[in-house]
Amino acid sequence: MNYSKTQACNLKPGATVVGKWHRKKYQIVKLLGSGATGSVYLARCIEGEVALKIGVDSMAITSEVNVLKHFSKVQGQVLGPSLLDVDDLVINQGVLPFYVMEYLKGEQLIEFTSKRGEEWIGILMVQLLGDLDRLHRAGWAFGDLKPDNLIVIGPTPRIRWLDVGGTTLLGRSIKEYTEFFDRGYWGMGSRVAEPSYDLFALVMIMINCMYPKRFDKKGDPLQQLKQAIEMKPGLKPYRNIMLKGIQGKYGDAQVMKKDLMDAIQKKSTYYTKPKHKPSTPPRVRRKEQKKPAKSSYLIEILLVTSFLILAYILYLFGQLM
Repeated sequence: MNYSKTQACNLKPGATVVGKWHRKKYQIVKLLGSGATGSVYLARCIEGEVALKIGVDSMAITSEVNVLKHFSKVQGQVLGPSLLDVDDLVINQGVLPFYVMEYLKGEQLIEFTSKRGEEWIGILMVQLLGDLDRLHRAGWAFGDLKPDNLIVIGPTPRIRWLDVGGTTLLGRSIKEYTEFFDRGYWGMGSRVAEPSYDLFALVMIMINCMYPKRFDKKGDPLQQLKQAIEMKPGLKPYRNIMLKGIQGKYGDAQVMKKDLMDAIQKKSTYYTKPKHKPSTPPRVRRKEQKKPAKSSYLIEILLVTSFLILAYILYLFGQLM
């Protein structure tokens, strides 16, 4: 195949990639996304559909492969996509590295929350915080944390990572970032890889779910973000947590996760707690007994429905412990 190195990240549907060492064949279906280190494609092979990432910088690709290998050993959980193959593509101009990952089928985060409802934002962020905690304890920061690098799979909704190209060892400079999710862009911290960097980005993901078109920095960043949070009723239950996150007051994902879980449970309890009415005089009570029991029946349905929602939320939390 007569590809130039710049064309290698722009493969056409139907093109075939053959590994130099393992001789496995992958037929390109479509482009899934591009970044600083290469392009990711949906491809087909004998085993089925996979995600194939090809780049021009062998050191960057090797670093990502090492991260994926490491993720597979973090507390026995796969944080990113499963790594399936690592090889080289030989072209006339040289050799291009590529690796093959598990193809995760699902919905983009913002698409999912738009369809299912804003109450899912908190639940999915609890899941993400659990994964970030395991990542941070292993000595890494995600770096380029944004909705584009996240997907929600099913049938029980679960958030997963798509691209680990921005992962950076703690203490080093962030190598990839997207302005809206970068605390350096907002003037609210450095670009050093540390847990608080990812936790700032997580808050911005929550904001992005409510403002899908995003917005630019204007005036005082803290006041601008504070106002953006307060203008959306779906974010108000998490207001204090989000403000602590953007101000760098969380240095531990597990602590932020606990606070978020408490906020969700408090919110759920508020909606499921029956409201006590003042006692009614005997005469009025006898009159009410003669009325149809339609209102009490509706209240019972509401309470049962609310209880089931709370039980499901608690079930999801149980899956993360």
